[in-house]
Amino acid sequence: MNDSVDSRVRSLCDAQAQDLLRDSRKGLEKESLRVSRDGTIAQSPHPKALGSALCHPSITTDYSEALLEFITPPYHYTGDAVSFLTDLHRFTYHNIGDELLWATSMPCIVGGDASIPIAEYGSSNVGRMKHVYRRGLDWRYGRAMQAIAGIHFNYSFSDEFMAALQRIEGDTRSQKAFRSDAYFGLIRNFQRYGWLVPYLFGASPAICRSFTHGENLCFREWGPHTFYEPWGTSLRMSDIGYKNNAQAALAVSYNDLDSYVDSLTAAISTEDPEYARIGTRVDGEWRQLNTNVLQIENEYYSFVRPKAIAASGERPTTALRRAGVEYVEIRALDLDPFEPVGVDVTQLQFLEILLLFCLLADSPPIDAHEQGHINHNQGLVARQGRDPGLELQRCDGSAVTLPQWAGELFDAMAGPAALLDAHTDDAPYTAALRAFRARVEHPELTPSARVLAEMREHDEAFVEFAMRISRTHETTFKGVPLEPALRERLEAAARESLAEQAALEAADDMPFEEYVARYFGNAC
Repeated sequence: MNDSVDSRVRSLCDAQAQDLLRDSRKGLEKESLRVSRDGTIAQSPHPKALGSALCHPSITTDYSEALLEFITPPYHYTGDAVSFLTDLHRFTYHNIGDELLWATSMPCIVGGDASIPIAEYGSSNVGRMKHVYRRGLDWRYGRAMQAIAGIHFNYSFSDEFMAALQRIEGDTRSQKAFRSDAYFGLIRNFQRYGWLVPYLFGASPAICRSFTHGENLCFREWGPHTFYEPWGTSLRMSDIGYKNNAQAALAVSYNDLDSYVDSLTAAISTEDPEYARIGTRVDGEWRQLNTNVLQIENEYYSFVRPKAIAASGERPTTALRRAGVEYVEIRALDLDPFEPVGVDVTQLQFLEILLLFCLLADSPPIDAHEQGHINHNQGLVARQGRDPGLELQRCDGSAVTLPQWAGELFDAMAGPAALLDAHTDDAPYTAALRAFRARVEHPELTPSARVLAEMREHDEAFVEFAMRISRTHETTFKGVPLEPALRERLEAAARESLAEQAALEAADDMPFEEYVARYFGNAC
């Protein structure tokens, strides 16, 4: 592992390609529940002052009307993305009255599915389709899982850097073909080694027992209102969260672009008997978009996704066929409750190192046997990652302790960190690597351990802890007045988005049934 990475690092340095990394692009998508002061999900509609959830480029909703999603543009400097995210939080806090933004990934008090309002996007066909898709998720998985929040990190290497790597590899294919294969190699390695992310950054070792309707799914009990895992890191990424059993049988291939698109297309084109029993439209009411294994591509929950920028109305798989992979979406991050916006620059710098390492390391295809080891490792770290005796399975099935394997990965990431530091003045990437390596040697430094330590110190249930932290962040954001220029810019964006939604609704002249049929008729 180290030899192949170090060799490519040296070749890139010899080609003076390290400076091309400065043009990599980074963006964030961060979800946060709006909650009432009593710790329940807000029942109010999406605030009009924030604009249209359908059309606003930066402030929208995810599954629920109460689950805000903040989207940054892509930036070359990670700190700019975090600053933009901070501005969105400040603006939002000045426009949601007495409500709070929930500071943790796992939700607040859940009073059954009815307490989680499905997001509304207006009467346009595209808005109705987004709503019906979410209805389908409710019928298939229930709403509680959809109320979980996370942060997605979008990352792309510059075309110039990819071209330099292609020359070093002596690859004579088109740049599009090379780039797609390179990203899929990165994705496979992120599948192999991505368990490191929930170990280092997971912050959801405890949940409100209302999340499981009071059912104890092999948890420990922390008083009458909280379930927890003593060594857990990210219950969000466990079998009770996004790694749910409903999609366990899906075999989506990451071995190349064609295999990925073909396997995903099969899932969105094949009827599922269980979902067929639910029906598509019953008594004139839409329950789901279709009865297939997946309604659309985004229903497939994964650690990492290959992405291409889709044109209006273009399906994600069609965009991938047309453009190839243009960036990757990393979906493994919990909200860090100890950071006001849920993430900080150093954390993202570590992810950059990990992604560059995954790009440069050899990445053979993943067969079903290895995929089983990958799934085992991800689930084990989510539930028991800080267990001192925890053993993971290498690609060949041999056992290795988590600290030993993590240490090997940190050693192998030294070269990529140095490569990223080449266009900086103070070597922040090497410093980030050093800081997070300490969490392997001292698990008590991890956010998941800190959450439990604070709950213990304050004698709190999970909801009490999250509420206290959420109020602290509220004070932080409301304590800084909005600059007039920022307020005017975001208020203008809100007005423009509402006008855009109104124009879409006025222009629609196609029955919704025909719109859905045409959308799915454009299969790749």
